[in-house]
Amino acid sequence: MGRGRVELKRIENKINRQVTFSKRRNGLLKKAYELSVLCDAEVALIIFSSRGKLYEFASTSTAETLERYQRCSFNPQETNAERETQSWYQEVSKLKAKYESLQRTQRHLLGEDLGPLSIKELQNLEKQLEVALVQARQRKTQLMMEQMEDLRRKERQLGDMNKQLKIRVSLEMSTLEAEGQGMRGLPCPWNSGESAAAAGGFHLQLPPSNQVDNIEPQPVLQMGYHDYDIGEGSSAPRSMDLDNNFFQAWTL
Repeated sequence: MGRGRVELKRIENKINRQVTFSKRRNGLLKKAYELSVLCDAEVALIIFSSRGKLYEFASTSTAETLERYQRCSFNPQETNAERETQSWYQEVSKLKAKYESLQRTQRHLLGEDLGPLSIKELQNLEKQLEVALVQARQRKTQLMMEQMEDLRRKERQLGDMNKQLKIRVSLEMSTLEAEGQGMRGLPCPWNSGESAAAAGGFHLQLPPSNQVDNIEPQPVLQMGYHDYDIGEGSSAPRSMDLDNNFFQAWTL
């Protein structure tokens, strides 16, 4: 059969009341402990027996918990401000401690303030330095390989550009040579009479030198007023002779 419902009223039997008190007290203390551990809560439990005996449990301190309770109960605004101030103070303290630890570690890595360190701490420091040295060498090797690969790529690009320039220069040189050969094959009319005649489509005939020497001078037409010496005698025949000479010269 199941356990029946217990009526909540004062137990009249003194012995039964004491046994129930002991059992319920232990259960309550256990529950308070479990609550503080499982939920990370600040728990304070105070129990006074009928004889005035004190039983208490506190996860931190009963006095601190009661003081905190009083601050929260009577001055809620001030309590919130103090709580926030305390929280900031704790955060600043943590950051300060962490900063000092980092500075101390940095000095140790630089080889300073090694006197207070023990053998085990020195061995750990040596291992850290060896690991850092290996990583630094690996990174340096990687950077050098990347730079060498970049230089090789640039060298290949420059080689390709040089080949293209050589091809272009050779093509231009061959073109210039072909144009020069074409200019040499063209006829020059000032070189000889035959080439000039062939280029112009006509024949130039020069008289021989002996014929040039035997050419007689032809009479020259003289126009204008001329002085003639008229002697004595009749003027009519002489004027006729002048007219005849004039017309002969004109007809020539």
